[in-house]
Parts: sequence; structure tokens; C-alpha cells
Amino acid sequence: MNSRTEFSRRQFLKNSAALALCYSDADIRRLLIRAVDDEKVLDQLRSNLLELVNEERAVAKVPALVTDDLATQVATKHAREMAKQKYVSHWNQDGLKPYQRYSFAGGFHATQENISAADNTWSSQLKDLIQDTSYLHLRLYNETPPNDGHRKAIVAPQQTHVGFGVAIDELRLRVVELFIAKYVELDSPQQKARPGESVPFKGKLRNLNHSLTVIEVFYEPLPRELDVEALNQTRSYSLPTESVNLRPVLPPPFQYADRVAGVIQFDEYGNFRVPITLFKDAPGIYTVVCWVKTSRSGKAFPATEFCIRAE
Repeated sequence: MNSRTEFSRRQFLKNSAALALCYSDADIRRLLIRAVDDEKVLDQLRSNLLELVNEERAVAKVPALVTDDLATQVATKHAREMAKQKYVSHWNQDGLKPYQRYSFAGGFHATQENISAADNTWSSQLKDLIQDTSYLHLRLYNETPPNDGHRKAIVAPQQTHVGFGVAIDELRLRVVELFIAKYVELDSPQQKARPGESVPFKGKLRNLNHSLTVIEVFYEPLPRELDVEALNQTRSYSLPTESVNLRPVLPPPFQYADRVAGVIQFDEYGNFRVPITLFKDAPGIYTVVCWVKTSRSGKAFPATEFCIRAE
């Protein structure tokens, strides 16, 4: 890592203490809020985080990421809510997880979210905000196995894009990193339905050298609103455990070992289509995950997390 990103947390706190002697708490809060409401400041903080991430990915020998505007909007909204409402969680107050928030905001690609927080941010100077957001990111990157889930998200080879959310409220700094994997395009999918309904699902692989191995449809009950106490209970998130698998139709005379027919229709241009049956009688959220492989010997990974609300 270059010298620009090497810094002393002790020096940062010393600078913060000096600033506190010159301004009242109310003054500092106003300066901080003004700083992170300045789009130019936010752009520089995001650019620095992107540079850090891509330096780390270069070390790991995986492709660099580019910015995703929707992911940035979703991450920023979550960072602002966490800072304002005094919590740190992958869930928001509506009880939605990261992939649900991204999907209901208009996205359909697979996501991974990192969050980090500090409650003692005193300086509104750009160099100090860059220093502190860098510190929060590096705290995630420096994780060691087996507790290195955030680091794995940063250097995951399948990621192609990222969005960064940064927010400060009452000295509380929140940073959200939302990583995106773009390998599939969907064709105007339906996002609201009734329990038990069958909805059309159509899309296309962005690269004809890739393959769609299976579409997995996950179910979970409708979320409930969460208070701050519940949100501050530290926990990771994941896709739900209840799901059904849909497989591609095999050309005759081939068949699957269990003799269950495939249902996903393909053509030579990478287009696919399949009816998605919302298989529970109860209301809930269904998440449609297209599992993709970029090579025959490679490992399949989620390329979509498209959510359908059924009620």
C-alpha cells in the first residue's frame, strides 16, 4: 500500500483533540454534517475507498472494480439511516437485508455488503475524513481467518462493481461498501405477485462463454420493523434456508440422474426463460438467484438476487 494510505490513528485522534479546543460540540456537528453533505467531499471519499479496494484486489490478483451508481445510492441511504438512528447493522429499520434493499431499489445483480462504524469522528477536514474512512475500511481488510468475511467480500474474484455510502451524524461515522456481481441481464421481471402465483422470469448471460448452472428460488417471511436495540445486535446475514432448484432443459437423449426434467429454456444467444412458481401459500419475499460459472472447471457463484414480494 502506498504512503498516502499509511497513517497513524493516534495522530488522527490528536488532531481531533486539538480541533475540539477550538469549536463547541454543536459547531463540530454542523461542520461534519456540512462536510458529508458536500457531494465533492463525498466523491473524494468514495474515490479514495475505491482506490484502496482496487489496490487490495491487485495484491490478490483479481480484477479491479468500477463504481455502480445504484449500489452507491443504496449504500448511502443505509449509511445515513445508521448514523442518524444510532445503530450498526446489515438490516435497516424496515427489516430488509442488503440484497433486498438493492433489489427493491431497482437492482437485480448479486451483492455482498460490508459495514463499518466509529462514534468519535471530530474533524471535518477532508484529509481527516479520508484518513478515518480509510481506517474503517482497513479494519475490515485486515481481518484474519476464520473471521475474515469482510476481507473475502473485498477480494472476491466474481465482483465487478461496488458502491460506497458514507454518512456522519452527531460524530457518528458510518461506511457501507456494497459489492456487485454483474453477469446477467434480466428482462423487465415482475416484482410483486400473490402467494402461489407463477411469474415469468427472462434474462440473458452477458458473456456467451459463461454458463447458467441452476436457478435457485429462496423463500422467507415478510420482514418486520426492527428497533435500534434489535438492530445493534451484531450478526451476519445470509440468504434464507428454504429454497427450490430449477435446472436447464437438457437436449435429448440426455437427462438428469434423478430423472427430474429441466425447466429453464435456453437459446444459442445466451437468452433464458423459466416460470417462477411462488411455492408457499403464505406471504413472503422470494429471492431468485442465478448461479453462474465463468469456466467449465470453475465454481458457480450467485449472479442475481432478484426479490419478488408476494402478499
